[in-house]
Amino acid sequence: MTFEQNLERLEHIASSLDRDDLSLEQALTLFEEGIAKLKEASSELAKAEGRVAKLVEKAAGVFEVRGSDDGG
Repeated sequence: MTFEQNLERLEHIASSLDRDDLSLEQALTLFEEGIAKLKEASSELAKAEGRVAKLVEKAAGVFEVRGSDDGG
């Protein structure tokens, strides 16, 4: 799933957990899924933050992304 899909699913899970008609087992299952989706989204966010951290402003004011293959 993409970061956006994970966030959308997390929103759905959160709204489902707010309902009064869930059994304890259903709530626990949704909670476990929510934790898994949160970990996935956090991982994707960390990857994106790593890419942003590689942005370097050159003296001329031009931005470039340094890849791991250029000695970094």
